Amino acid sequence: MSARESPGARLRAQFAGDDAVVFPGAMNALIARLIENAGFPGVYMTGAGVANGLLGQPDVGLTTLTEMAQAAQNMCAAVDVPVVADADTGFGGSVNVERTVELYERAGVAAIQLEDQVVPKRCGHFEGKEVVSIDEMLARLRAAQAARQDPDLMIIARTDARSVLGLDESIRRGLAYAEVGADALFIEAPADDDELKRVGSELAKTGLPLLANMVEGGKTPLHSAAELAEFGLKFVIFPGLLSRITVRAVTSALEVLADGGDSRPLMDRLAPFDEVQSILELDQLNARVASYESEGQ
Repeated sequence: MSARESPGARLRAQFAGDDAVVFPGAMNALIARLIENAGFPGVYMTGAGVANGLLGQPDVGLTTLTEMAQAAQNMCAAVDVPVVADADTGFGGSVNVERTVELYERAGVAAIQLEDQVVPKRCGHFEGKEVVSIDEMLARLRAAQAARQDPDLMIIARTDARSVLGLDESIRRGLAYAEVGADALFIEAPADDDELKRVGSELAKTGLPLLANMVEGGKTPLHSAAELAEFGLKFVIFPGLLSRITVRAVTSALEVLADGGDSRPLMDRLAPFDEVQSILELDQLNARVASYESEGQ
């Protein structure tokens, strides 16, 4: 792989094979680094995770463009693998979408995900969603394409129409978004296996990567990446898995601490101090500092 390849070009190359590509979701740069260290080919920056982790709020459109772009920049700086970044609705009209793409691309993302919900949006697995017209979403996608500097930056078009207008409309929108130049398609919240298969078969004609969103306890049945690839969905994200495991682990630890006022019963659950510093690359940082201070001596 050439050192000159952009993040988008590296991501596109991952879709050349027949196997599914799996991106776990990260809510911050530490989780992104753990994903990379575990050997995954990329990181999915989850909008819900950023809202939960940064604001302590549900995914109802409260995060701002600058907050999300900063989260993307932090993740891209922490890892070498491609980062696919949720950009919600693009944070406004078509001119807002232009600025969103500008800031996300400057942050270093490989792909930006835009959806056709109204502003403010809601989590794709919440009730009460609303979608804009196809024409309004097409304008968002055109603005995104016009704003990107690297033609390999992938624009993922997501539709939330399934829960509002039905699967037929979702597929119609997916085809329209492909026609206008989207680089990947994301049909949110298919309700069962038959719907997953329809998405895979009816959108296969676009030749684009089709994304499957595995939300544990959400509206779509859970499957392995291999099973989803058989349906034709070869880009698989698990956006909330690590955030929710973190919530359970932290809650459990706090219960122990509250009960006894003592962290020693938790020692067998902790990552060793030195291991955490290794993950954070403290030795490499110290080596850089030493090299700067030794110059000229």
